Amino acid sequence: MSEISFDDFMKVDVRVGTVTRAEPFPEARKPAIKLWIDFGPEIGEKKTSAQITVHYAPEALVGKQVLAVVNFPPRQIGKFMSEVLVLGMPDAGGAVVLVGPDQDVPLGGRLH
Repeated sequence: MSEISFDDFMKVDVRVGTVTRAEPFPEARKPAIKLWIDFGPEIGEKKTSAQITVHYAPEALVGKQVLAVVNFPPRQIGKFMSEVLVLGMPDAGGAVVLVGPDQDVPLGGRLH
Protein backbone atom coordinates (compact mmCIF):
# COMPACT_ATOMS: atom_id res chain seq x y z
CA MET A 1 0.00 0.00 0.00
CA SER A 2 1.43 3.38 -0.94
CA GLU A 3 0.91 6.42 1.24
CA ILE A 4 -0.65 9.67 0.05
CA SER A 5 -0.51 13.11 1.58
CA PHE A 6 -3.47 14.79 3.26
CA ASP A 7 -3.47 17.25 0.35
CA ASP A 8 -3.92 14.29 -2.04
CA PHE A 9 -6.89 13.09 0.03
CA MET A 10 -8.46 16.56 -0.03
CA LYS A 11 -8.40 16.54 -3.85
CA VAL A 12 -11.08 13.80 -3.81
CA ASP A 13 -14.41 15.54 -3.20
CA VAL A 14 -16.72 12.99 -1.56
CA ARG A 15 -20.22 14.31 -0.82
CA VAL A 16 -23.48 12.93 0.50
CA GLY A 17 -26.60 12.99 -1.63
CA THR A 18 -30.07 11.49 -1.70
CA VAL A 19 -31.23 9.25 -4.53
CA THR A 20 -34.22 10.98 -6.16
CA ARG A 21 -34.76 8.57 -9.04
CA ALA A 22 -33.51 5.11 -9.98
CA GLU A 23 -34.23 2.88 -12.94
CA PRO A 24 -32.85 -0.29 -14.53
CA PHE A 25 -30.02 0.11 -17.05
CA PRO A 26 -30.53 -2.90 -19.35
CA GLU A 27 -28.22 -1.49 -22.04
CA ALA A 28 -25.18 -1.70 -19.74
CA ARG A 29 -22.67 -4.51 -20.37
CA LYS A 30 -22.97 -5.65 -16.75
CA PRO A 31 -26.25 -5.39 -14.78
CA ALA A 32 -26.56 -1.84 -13.47
CA ILE A 33 -28.98 0.78 -12.18
CA LYS A 34 -29.18 4.42 -13.31
CA LEU A 35 -29.30 6.83 -10.37
CA TRP A 36 -30.15 10.52 -10.06
CA ILE A 37 -28.74 11.94 -6.83
CA ASP A 38 -29.51 15.32 -5.22
CA PHE A 39 -26.40 16.83 -3.60
CA GLY A 40 -28.12 20.03 -2.47
CA PRO A 41 -28.10 23.58 -3.87
CA GLU A 42 -24.31 23.96 -4.27
CA ILE A 43 -23.84 20.90 -6.53
CA GLY A 44 -27.38 20.07 -7.61
CA GLU A 45 -28.63 16.81 -9.05
CA LYS A 46 -26.12 14.50 -10.76
CA LYS A 47 -26.60 11.16 -12.46
CA THR A 48 -24.59 7.96 -12.49
CA SER A 49 -24.89 4.26 -13.09
CA ALA A 50 -23.81 1.62 -10.62
CA GLN A 51 -23.42 -2.16 -10.72
CA ILE A 52 -25.46 -2.68 -7.56
CA THR A 53 -28.24 -5.00 -8.76
CA VAL A 54 -27.36 -7.89 -6.40
CA HIS A 55 -28.40 -6.01 -3.25
CA TYR A 56 -30.65 -3.22 -4.56
CA ALA A 57 -33.80 -2.77 -6.61
CA PRO A 58 -34.34 0.65 -8.21
CA GLU A 59 -37.51 1.41 -6.24
CA ALA A 60 -35.77 0.67 -2.91
CA LEU A 61 -33.00 3.21 -3.61
CA VAL A 62 -35.18 6.33 -3.82
CA GLY A 63 -34.70 8.35 -0.64
CA LYS A 64 -31.46 6.58 0.33
CA GLN A 65 -28.45 8.74 1.25
CA VAL A 66 -25.21 7.68 -0.47
CA LEU A 67 -21.64 8.92 -0.76
CA ALA A 68 -20.14 9.79 -4.13
CA VAL A 69 -17.05 11.37 -5.63
CA VAL A 70 -18.37 14.51 -7.33
CA ASN A 71 -15.20 15.92 -8.93
CA PHE A 72 -14.31 13.25 -11.50
CA PRO A 73 -14.88 14.22 -15.13
CA PRO A 74 -18.12 12.86 -16.66
CA ARG A 75 -17.82 9.42 -18.23
CA GLN A 76 -19.88 8.06 -21.10
CA ILE A 77 -21.37 4.64 -20.35
CA GLY A 78 -23.23 3.52 -23.43
CA LYS A 79 -25.77 6.24 -24.21
CA PHE A 80 -25.74 7.43 -20.58
CA MET A 81 -23.41 10.11 -19.16
CA SER A 82 -22.21 9.29 -15.63
CA GLU A 83 -21.36 12.46 -13.67
CA VAL A 84 -20.36 11.07 -10.25
CA LEU A 85 -18.93 7.86 -8.78
CA VAL A 86 -21.11 6.28 -6.10
CA LEU A 87 -19.03 4.56 -3.42
CA GLY A 88 -19.45 1.04 -2.14
CA MET A 89 -17.64 -1.91 -0.63
CA PRO A 90 -17.66 -5.52 -1.82
CA ASP A 91 -19.49 -8.12 0.25
CA ALA A 92 -17.99 -11.60 0.74
CA GLY A 93 -19.09 -12.56 -2.79
CA GLY A 94 -17.82 -9.38 -4.43
CA ALA A 95 -21.22 -7.68 -4.89
CA VAL A 96 -21.29 -3.94 -4.11
CA VAL A 97 -22.84 -2.63 -0.88
CA LEU A 98 -23.35 1.14 -0.98
CA VAL A 99 -21.61 3.42 1.52
CA GLY A 100 -23.66 6.09 3.27
CA PRO A 101 -24.16 7.81 6.61
CA ASP A 102 -25.89 5.88 9.39
CA GLN A 103 -28.00 8.97 10.18
CA ASP A 104 -29.60 11.58 7.92
CA VAL A 105 -27.18 14.42 7.21
CA PRO A 106 -27.56 17.63 5.17
CA LEU A 107 -27.27 17.20 1.40
CA GLY A 108 -23.90 18.08 -0.07
CA GLY A 109 -21.96 17.49 3.16
CA ARG A 110 -18.32 16.72 2.43
CA LEU A 111 -16.53 13.66 3.81
CA HIS A 112 -13.69 14.57 6.14
